[in-house]
Amino acid sequence: MPPAADIVKVAIEWPGANAQLIEMDQKRPLSSIIREVCDGWSLSGSEQFALRYADGPQLYITEQSRGEIKNGTILRLAISPARAARQLLERIQSHGIDARLEALKELAKLSADPTFAAEFINMEGIGTLARLVESGTHFGEMLAFTLTAFLELMDHGIVSWDLISLSFIKQIAGYVNQPMVDVSILQRSLAILESMVLNSHSLYHRVAQEITVGQLIGHLQVSNQEIQTYAIALINALFLKAPEDRRQEEYTNPLEQHLTEMASTLAQKHLRSIILNHVIRGNRPIKAEMAHQLYVLQVLTFNLLEERMMTKMDPNDQAQRDIIFELRRIAFDGENDPTGTEKRKAMYTKDYKMLGFTNHVNPAMDFTQTPPGMLALDNMLYLAKVHQDTYIRIVLENSSREDKHECPFGRCAIELTRMLCEILQVGELPNEGCNDYHPMFFTHDRAWEEFFCVCIQLLNKTWKEMRATAEDFNKVMQVVREQITRALAMKPSSLDQLKNKLRGLNYSEILRLRQSERMSQDDFQSPPIIELRERIQPEILELIKQQRLNRLCEGSCFRKLGNRRRQEKFWFCRLSLNHKVLHYGDLDESPQGEVPFEQLSDKIPVSDIKSVVTGKDCPHMKEKSALKQNKEVLELAFSVLYDPDETLNFVAPTKYEYCIWTDGLCALLGREMGSDLTRSDLDTLISMEMKLRLLDLENITIPEAPPPVPKEPSSYNFTYNYS
Repeated sequence: MPPAADIVKVAIEWPGANAQLIEMDQKRPLSSIIREVCDGWSLSGSEQFALRYADGPQLYITEQSRGEIKNGTILRLAISPARAARQLLERIQSHGIDARLEALKELAKLSADPTFAAEFINMEGIGTLARLVESGTHFGEMLAFTLTAFLELMDHGIVSWDLISLSFIKQIAGYVNQPMVDVSILQRSLAILESMVLNSHSLYHRVAQEITVGQLIGHLQVSNQEIQTYAIALINALFLKAPEDRRQEEYTNPLEQHLTEMASTLAQKHLRSIILNHVIRGNRPIKAEMAHQLYVLQVLTFNLLEERMMTKMDPNDQAQRDIIFELRRIAFDGENDPTGTEKRKAMYTKDYKMLGFTNHVNPAMDFTQTPPGMLALDNMLYLAKVHQDTYIRIVLENSSREDKHECPFGRCAIELTRMLCEILQVGELPNEGCNDYHPMFFTHDRAWEEFFCVCIQLLNKTWKEMRATAEDFNKVMQVVREQITRALAMKPSSLDQLKNKLRGLNYSEILRLRQSERMSQDDFQSPPIIELRERIQPEILELIKQQRLNRLCEGSCFRKLGNRRRQEKFWFCRLSLNHKVLHYGDLDESPQGEVPFEQLSDKIPVSDIKSVVTGKDCPHMKEKSALKQNKEVLELAFSVLYDPDETLNFVAPTKYEYCIWTDGLCALLGREMGSDLTRSDLDTLISMEMKLRLLDLENITIPEAPPPVPKEPSSYNFTYNYS
């Protein structure tokens, strides 16, 4: 008798017959089990059959994947992947329109299965599909299914994208460029072009020659957000893969530019205003994938600043030095310069000091640190030319103060530029799964420079409010950073809204917020208060534990990571109400609310769970690269390890859900909850409960001997809302 761990009880279906209930020995060859099942229904040629899941994606079961079969799984006997591939290949080349349509429909569904895909590709199936597209004879549903199958097959990574022909690219680009084309065909065409660009350097150049910005702008003006998302994703892909020298080129007519010239395109008012008015300010809520693509576009746009940020100023370059002369001229109107060289040099030194440069003799040396390099000088020149009155007011206002209280404009502008680069992560690759875009950066053609101008005025105002001196420079910069990050977290929709948010975050308000947060985190350190905290902590921990377990019972939806992010697949997991079983299963789309247990086909007894691992210790993260774009996924990953040597892998949608689930699973296993969220909640709830108890004590007439700390728990029923 094989050990029980190697046996799974399953049901196997076959059309027109009663299901077979068998105990599948996982140590026994799969071919032997299939032969036995075929004999049970008197089917000959067992080598022509295979097992598939009856529910969900209905994937084929192989020797490599059979370990994922759980007790109670319903399977289906089906024709083998090789036989299915051969039959479909024959049917899609038949002359009957209806038969070909049904074959392509079935192929589009089966192509997501890696086992079937490998067989179909080995039979030159991708070449057949490519020829069908190149022929230009397929339209409507038939073409949509053809493109879906092609994209699914290519996404498995079995065949190189470099093998795609130029005629195929032109045909796909033609569908994108047509003014009227079926939505499903347009979606798949945009997705195919994006995959070409991301997966092949040579195809990038070919695609970029076929598609122009003007042609894609039309797809941003439609009401279908899916089409808008695919269009922006294609722009992002071409932008990301564009050679550095092509990104910075300038062309006269932006709508006729090919997408290799992205820097000037993204600066053009037309494209920016289309995204702002038809996407960001459209009548539909921004979905997660659209938010991600807008975030990627924002990051890639700001990354155009990286070259200037990392360029040191050459003190011997006269053109660069002329910019500093211009800053001085605008501030102090240098038309009446003294004629003598020594007098001019002495005056310049005095003026450079008033401008707030660290090096008064040769201020060019202030711009040799990278970052921010020449980007700081660019920002200062923009302020001086575009907001000249503001620039002159800041400089003259500080030059008239007594020396110890003057705010050094030059030094502040350089340090502020460095700070803004850090806050907006200039030069960093986009994070996978991040949706943190800021609508206000799409409201102005020179959003970066305008953002700097708002922040330099904030810095000058905060300096005055703090009555700072040169020794307080770093303290002022810390306060300004906090003001900016708090304002950005409020997601202002325009630069004017940002100014309003910053006006409300003056130095006094920052002090108040800090004090409030400190009071909620740091309790009094006297012995009675410490003792009271220790008495309260166990019941608060139990409260947090119950909240975590209740959230696990409600369940959460998780996204399956795939090669193509916009065609998302989801699965749902929730804990049974008696805390004894984890139920989970696949979903076609993200649910609205709870998913009933009956819809979740798989389950894990809690008693079988051995441990919970996170981050790089997770099995599904060990093959991930350490690139920047995978860092955020790594921080949200966790796995449940359970008998016998099985894993259930998660990637949480947010950091909050990650903390809830890892804490809840630890509580379920009787282990310590150690997330940042638990520590924060514990401090907050203990502080609030202590304040309530101390308020009660204030109303008691205190006798000569102080009363003991009450042993009974507070009658206050504490409920914490995490929503």
